[in-house]
Amino acid sequence: MDRTRVSRSRMGRGLLRRAAPSILAVAASVLLPAVPATAAPTTPTPSPGAVTVTKAGTSFLTATAIGLGQPVKVPASLGDYLYWSFPGSAGETNEVAITVALPPGSSRHGAATWTVDVFDGLRRRQACTAGAQTPTAGPNDAQVTLGCRLRTVRPWAEPWSGDPLPGTYYVRLSVTDLPEEDLGLPVRVELLVSTIDDTDTPLEDGDLKAPLVPATEPGKVLTGATPDATPAPGASGRPELAAGEDDDDGWFDGWFEGWFDGFSSRWIWTSAGGVLAAIAGVVGFGLTRRPRRPVR
Repeated sequence: MDRTRVSRSRMGRGLLRRAAPSILAVAASVLLPAVPATAAPTTPTPSPGAVTVTKAGTSFLTATAIGLGQPVKVPASLGDYLYWSFPGSAGETNEVAITVALPPGSSRHGAATWTVDVFDGLRRRQACTAGAQTPTAGPNDAQVTLGCRLRTVRPWAEPWSGDPLPGTYYVRLSVTDLPEEDLGLPVRVELLVSTIDDTDTPLEDGDLKAPLVPATEPGKVLTGATPDATPAPGASGRPELAAGEDDDDGWFDGWFEGWFDGFSSRWIWTSAGGVLAAIAGVVGFGLTRRPRRPVR
């Protein structure tokens, strides 16, 4: 009886050992799909018929506006800060791909570290979920590739959060570490911003009232009241004074009125102070100068 039990237990353990790989394979097939895998960066392609952009800005205000799928090819120099801006809509997952053609290795003196940063309309730096954001190019590398995949743009978010929202986004390309002798060497930058189809992420309920800081127009003059507008009856000639306020600048008000057109009392008192300071310097020098001794 004991021998029968022992043989049965040995047989059961043998079956368990042979079935263990199959059990593990089935468990892995069930559990692995539940774990989200990190998607590798793709190679974006330009939109058909898109016009190539051949310039870049040097700051947020002068960032060159580009569209999604519009290629960029810009000649630049090592050490330049290059800026572009593109629109981001709710539900989009944008990806930035940059390739920098470097000068020949014979003209360089060492490795260089490049950085791509993406900011939203409020100049908040956005995190990248994939891509080489800070690669280092060796002394003999012919080019360096950078990439940044942003998070999906949300239709709304809490004011304290840094989540990406609809609006204008800025891309900044710069070199953060390189030998000083390599500054100014010519490079060629190719950039492309594309949108990834992400059907797995559901859209949230909500709507942003207005996009975050739409594209600005540097140098544009804001329209306002015309300078030759006639003031209302009873109003003073100075628009900053409300009705009933006393238009009195002090005890010297009106002394120099009409003397110098285009000059204010601040200019006059500054000039007078300069003259008095010069006179005081001459008098002080005369009082402190030692008398010369007669030559015997």
